[in-house]
Amino acid sequence: MRSRLAAPSVRLALAAVAAMAVTATATATATADSRSSAVRACVTKDLTYKVSSKTQAGGYYLVTAKAKAGVTCHLEGVFPSASFGSSPDTEVAPAEHAVSERVTLSGSTAAYAGINPKTTNNDHGREFDFLHLAVAGDETNAVTLTLPETATVDRPIATNWHADPADAVPFSD
Repeated sequence: MRSRLAAPSVRLALAAVAAMAVTATATATATADSRSSAVRACVTKDLTYKVSSKTQAGGYYLVTAKAKAGVTCHLEGVFPSASFGSSPDTEVAPAEHAVSERVTLSGSTAAYAGINPKTTNNDHGREFDFLHLAVAGDETNAVTLTLPETATVDRPIATNWHADPADAVPFSD
């Protein structure tokens, strides 16, 4: 009779030891994961933005994005979500047909996107003084940026985010 009682107790003790081992392994794994180099994706409020006017390729706006103090995040190599007004025809379309490399932002590291407000060769377009910009996927938190000068907008395009400003020149067809 005694051996029957001892067997469940031994099984319970072994189960408790196994559970503690699993918990210790899970804790060690979680601690190692929290120290890993995985960097989260940027959202619009993680960044500061600057817009400057450039003359190359017929003229465009260079948007420079930097992480705020204490933030480390990455921007996917896709074009920013941007528009000059609330009308669908002022939303930027992609200037590139492929995804670029991811850009990790921290400290003084910057990402660059080029926005050409007018890709047509005519006298049409509407004028705007502001650009609404968001990280793709975070459009509800868009920021409004003042342009260096009034822009005539007709079929605008934008490059993907790049680590080098020379890669952010939006050439139109």
